[in-house]
Amino acid sequence: VLNGNILNAIATYKNLQSLPTACALRVFPKPTISSLFPSVSVSVSSLTKLLSFKPFFSFLFQNPCIKKMGSKRDSNSAVKKVFEWIRKQSKKMKILLAVMAMLFSLVALKLTAKYHNHFFVASESIHAAGILVLIYKLTTKKTCSGLSLKSQELTAIYLAVRVVCSFNLEGDIHTLLDFATFLFTAWVIFMIRFKLKSTYIKELDNFPIYYMVVPCAILAMLINPRTAHIYFSHVLWAFCVYLEAVSVMPQLRLMQNAKMIEPFTAHYVFALGMARFLACAHWIIQVHFLLPT
Repeated sequence: VLNGNILNAIATYKNLQSLPTACALRVFPKPTISSLFPSVSVSVSSLTKLLSFKPFFSFLFQNPCIKKMGSKRDSNSAVKKVFEWIRKQSKKMKILLAVMAMLFSLVALKLTAKYHNHFFVASESIHAAGILVLIYKLTTKKTCSGLSLKSQELTAIYLAVRVVCSFNLEGDIHTLLDFATFLFTAWVIFMIRFKLKSTYIKELDNFPIYYMVVPCAILAMLINPRTAHIYFSHVLWAFCVYLEAVSVMPQLRLMQNAKMIEPFTAHYVFALGMARFLACAHWIIQVHFLLPT
């Protein structure tokens, strides 16, 4: 109210009564110094009149606009309290809450979704959207700081293998999404290696890549799906699944070394987490719920 003209506040009260959804703070014209403070006595008397005019304040606080603003503040404060309570918990308690949230999400997905194959399509789409976020960062900010080149290389490896397997085994929408994501990832690798090489912090991206490629290859030869296709296809499919599960490790190691997370990098990691969760939900529901029937 004080941001408007104090002298016009009482005069326009009766007009405001005919506008139940009007917000008083927007109706009052912007004041000038000459209108608000022509003299000390006028300002004090005007303020006294306004404070003594109780119906105006009762109308103001009963206005729907004011109530909506208050409800939003209450909801935001409740969310902040929940996050503050989570931050105060121990690491074991946070892990337990995360596991419980994942289990409840799996049950909810199982009960609400009819076609569980859509989970895998959504996983691939979210991964592609995360790569697009990185492309936007590289083109607008002209820097690749905070990004792990090794993580992108691992992503390109397992995507290339999966495109080959998907083309030979299925050749459907999964192949198209994986191929598009592979092209986006290859472009990101090109930008980091050549165009934005000066902004790449190699010292922080120090996770050995062979620590993940070699064990995944050995595990794929030992444990792989049994289908009607040739043995080599089984090994390639298992290799890309195992490598996908650990491809984000260099990125997490880089963020741990840097001790800071840039906004676009955080969005990309969040997209990867959502994609992995949906892919995991697809396989768990596929195996444990649909296989017996």
